[in-house]
Amino acid sequence: MADLDQSSEDVSVDSRDGNSQDIKVEFTEDEERLIARMFSLLGDRWSLIAGRIPGRTAKEIEKYWTSRYSNSE
Repeated sequence: MADLDQSSEDVSVDSRDGNSQDIKVEFTEDEERLIARMFSLLGDRWSLIAGRIPGRTAKEIEKYWTSRYSNSE
């Protein structure tokens, strides 16, 4: 079995199963900064942002962004 060289910050829950409404996906600080920078450039084009972050889906990034930065209307 190969050793996994990951810090605890890199561990995330696979939220692609569709039953993960209340599961929070963890992002590293670097990923958070990159998402914020890409959002300022591209807006809510989640698939383009996800293309710059290996291992992340557009849905995960959108869910992270809306849960962290959405304003209640």
